[in-house]
Amino acid sequence: MTAYSYEAIDAQGKTRRGVLDADSAKSARSLLRRQAMVPLAVQALGVGVSGQATGGNIQGGPKRHRLRVFNATALTIWTRQLAGLVSSGLPLERALTSLSDEAEKAPERELVATLRSEVNGGAPFAKALSQHPHEFSDIYVAVIGAGEQSGNLGLVLERLADDLEEQQELKAKLMGAALYPAIVSLVAIVIVLFLVTYVVPQVAHVFASSKRALPLLTVIMIGISSFVRSYGWLMLMALILGVISARMALSNAQFHEKFDAAWLNLPLLGRLSRSYNAARFASTLAMLAAAGVPILKALQAASETLSNRALRTDATDALVLVREGAPLATALAQKKRFPPLLAMFARLGEQTGQLPLMLSRAAKQLSTEVQRRAMQVATLLEPLLIVAMGVVVMLIVLAVLMPIIQLNQLVK
Repeated sequence: MTAYSYEAIDAQGKTRRGVLDADSAKSARSLLRRQAMVPLAVQALGVGVSGQATGGNIQGGPKRHRLRVFNATALTIWTRQLAGLVSSGLPLERALTSLSDEAEKAPERELVATLRSEVNGGAPFAKALSQHPHEFSDIYVAVIGAGEQSGNLGLVLERLADDLEEQQELKAKLMGAALYPAIVSLVAIVIVLFLVTYVVPQVAHVFASSKRALPLLTVIMIGISSFVRSYGWLMLMALILGVISARMALSNAQFHEKFDAAWLNLPLLGRLSRSYNAARFASTLAMLAAAGVPILKALQAASETLSNRALRTDATDALVLVREGAPLATALAQKKRFPPLLAMFARLGEQTGQLPLMLSRAAKQLSTEVQRRAMQVATLLEPLLIVAMGVVVMLIVLAVLMPIIQLNQLVK
């Protein structure tokens, strides 16, 4: 059966919209008429289990459906709700029906109804999710598939929801640590540009008729102001061209990998990036291993979560070593860009037979280290930015006041 969205007029003359399951559009209209409704529009949603595309496919249909239905937060909440319903013993089809009925937004309701229709038609839940790659990542689908095969879908959904919540929490803390320095930097740039392009030229105009020599600091500031006013647009164009050139250069895989490798060697940001990527890698690997995904497939999926190309190459090399028979801990230990903590916990997991548990503990410890280092960087940047802003503003103010003080002394 296929899910159909409909618009119809009920017996009271009110327009009603919703989603229902039917074998065809004709059957959907018949169902509406049986409910004493006059169908105005009936449109198929999604892709059926037979693989035939329908007119209202969330992924390939009208443009209004091409935006993501679930953002990161919404996907986390939806996964947690589904996990709760399935864990309580509710069949998957009824759980999806409940979530579809409770969805507040039409695109979400249509997407969940499409999933329910495909599951109701006999498709595995993971297969239904894989029809919407824009909404559900390969890792998400792999974990769901492993849960279905093991018969522990509820437990796997709970772990998946926990992992998504931990990702959201870590990103929120990193964003919070970077927000204040970013605001201070933006305000400082705006203030300095205002002073240089408006205040300093006013002072230069006042003292232009004076035959006396201006203080050196004032002369320098007037020169900087004149340069910014005359060539500011060129500087802006150069900045834009620089950003475009950098993006084009990073589109080259070899250059991007070298850039990421150099980034990892930075004193503070490099260690922060290394720990963040290792935490995501360990967390994903632990979740997949706990769900019963084979270690080689889990390693392949976990490596794709690494945003740093150099670390991703190391993870791929480790996968080759594991495929050749090397223990996971040995393979990771040979890649020096991964934190030693990860290889240590992997070795403990292999020795005790509790690899998912140990990898999860490694992920938590690395996440804690990332948060601590991010707060250190933010704590260090905040006073430095404030001091730098104060010094620049002080120099501009002195450049404005020094000629006035000099003139007052001459008058006296």
